[in-house]
Parts: sequence; C-alpha cells; structure tokens
Amino acid sequence: MTLTRVDALPLGGPDAVRIPLIGQSLCAGFPSPADDFLEGALELPRWLAPNPPATFLWRIAGDSMRGAGIFDGDLACVDRSLTPANGSVVVAAIDGEMSLKRYRQDGNCAWLAFENRDLPVFAVENLQDGVIWGVVRFTIRWHTAKAALKR
Repeated sequence: MTLTRVDALPLGGPDAVRIPLIGQSLCAGFPSPADDFLEGALELPRWLAPNPPATFLWRIAGDSMRGAGIFDGDLACVDRSLTPANGSVVVAAIDGEMSLKRYRQDGNCAWLAFENRDLPVFAVENLQDGVIWGVVRFTIRWHTAKAALKR
C-alpha cells in the first residue's frame, strides 16, 4: 500500500489490531529486570503492526539511545518476527535482562551499542546468555508535557 497523504491513512475499523503494552519499562541504558506483566493494549492500524502476534509496545526508560532519537518515556513498537540488519535498534536480553541497543555487524562480527559514545559497546559473541529479543519497528513520542496529560 502506498500512502501519500495523511487523510489516506486507514484508522480503526477491521484493519486495526490490538498490540499489548508491556508494563515494565524497557531500559535504554543499563539493563534492568523485565517482567511479563502486560499493562494493557493500544489499537494500531495493521500497516503499523503487520504481525500482531509477534508485536509488543514497550515504554522506554533512560537516555542512552538519544542519538537514535529515542528518549525516556517514548513507546517502542517491537516486532519479534524481524531479523535485525546492520543498524537496527533492537531489544536484547543480556544475561536475562532486557535492554535497548543498536545492532552493528561487520562481516561475521556483531556487537550491540548504546547511542551514546560515553557508554560501552558489547560484542554479541562475548555475551553470555545474550539474545536479540526483537527489532524496534518505530517509536511513539509524546510532545505534550506530562503534567498536561494527567488532566
């Protein structure tokens, strides 16, 4: 489907899908424990989440992915069915803890990095129990002050 105008975007209706929102924040910094608690769900058009059973929304906590334009409080739409490519933003389970990283690959060498030069790079092959859990398809950022949203 090729969309060229905002009014051409399909909203709601039979093409809408409910995507679960995971209750615990996803760490965009150093890993923090994650749980399987679902906070609820958001309805999205299917073209934003083409594989609903493998798609989750996760609230971001931390600022280590600022260089990727991902900020504290954003929502990340994570698709577990996608294979990461060089440059993908991924959710990685590192020693059982979930964290957001940039996936980099050069030949047979792959590593995970923050989008903050002051933070360490992790070589994927050197991680014990490290696995790429999913690929970030897009993020949602609120531009309204948090205090105004509570009204």
